[in-house]
Amino acid sequence: MKPFTLLLAAITLLSVSCKNSANDKAPDEGTVKGEIYKSAEIGWSIEIPKGWDIISRDQLESNDAKGKSALEKQAGKPVDISDLKHLISFQKDRFNMLASTSEPFVGDSLVYDSANHALDQLLYSTFVSQGVSADTASGTVMVDGLKFNAFYTTINSPTGAVLLKQVLYSRLINGYDFGVNINYTNDSCKKIMTAAFMNSKFDKK
Repeated sequence: MKPFTLLLAAITLLSVSCKNSANDKAPDEGTVKGEIYKSAEIGWSIEIPKGWDIISRDQLESNDAKGKSALEKQAGKPVDISDLKHLISFQKDRFNMLASTSEPFVGDSLVYDSANHALDQLLYSTFVSQGVSADTASGTVMVDGLKFNAFYTTINSPTGAVLLKQVLYSRLINGYDFGVNINYTNDSCKKIMTAAFMNSKFDKK
């Protein structure tokens, strides 16, 4: 299933602090050398933008717990995220961040696409149930020759002003549900994060 920690990143973002622990930056899978993160399982590499901070594990786990609770309430059943892995996540500030995760997925691309669509709908209904005004759209993008699903969300204030925008990229790769979530409040940060992801590389397996 689509990584649940990404689904409610926009909702939980306001409670995330910007501190980073020097001993708590290692991803669950993959390695960081200099400014390059590499995932052996996904076959993915991305360059971390200069001046951006790697998000610490305690922040990510806090997001997991809040997102899991909200989704379970909306779905009416338990949500299992025990196999979820945090890959690389980095931020400019608490409102502008990129987070990536993976989970093992059993099934072919048709099963995955069906589950992906259902979870997009769950994301929207969860926003609504949290009292969040959201506009959504979906599409596809190509990254290093691979097609990704793209789910776009705009979070609005009660007066209609745009508070936050979110793009969730996902696809089935090497037996994993791989997701990259970008949250942003300005075009400058959006451009930097989008360029980092669009210029990332995948091993073709």
